[in-house]
Amino acid sequence: MRGKSPASFGKRIEHWIISLMLKEGMEVYVPLVDDHAVDAVVIRPDGTTALIQVKAHSEGVVPEGAAQFSVRRPEPEKGRKDYWYVFYSERFDRMWIMTSEEFKKNSKPTRTGKYRGLRYIRFSGKRQGPLDSYVDVDKNFRRIRGQRSKS
Repeated sequence: MRGKSPASFGKRIEHWIISLMLKEGMEVYVPLVDDHAVDAVVIRPDGTTALIQVKAHSEGVVPEGAAQFSVRRPEPEKGRKDYWYVFYSERFDRMWIMTSEEFKKNSKPTRTGKYRGLRYIRFSGKRQGPLDSYVDVDKNFRRIRGQRSKS
């Protein structure tokens, strides 16, 4: 296998993001299985944990979808606290980081079609937009390292 499938792209980006976290000196653990929508567990210096879910789009995605991401069931509905989404667009080389509460507040439900029931969020990509405060320009994960979610 040459690693060209969307699933392998997602896994490669998960590992790349985890490597960036490790480079930043973060304590990161990776579950052996992906049954619970947790791609990484970060242990902060104060001993608290952050659960991380990575979502990514490759360069090959259609331009209008490069900064739009869907989630099956946002974490607040599952009752887990301190859950974070890291969204990455290869086309824009941009990373957005938000808590599950922020995702739920800023996302919209898909009401029709085969994706009905998913929630989606559309970031601005290259233009300025209302969700730019979630861009991690330096890719240093400052928010995850130092801020707990409010749930």
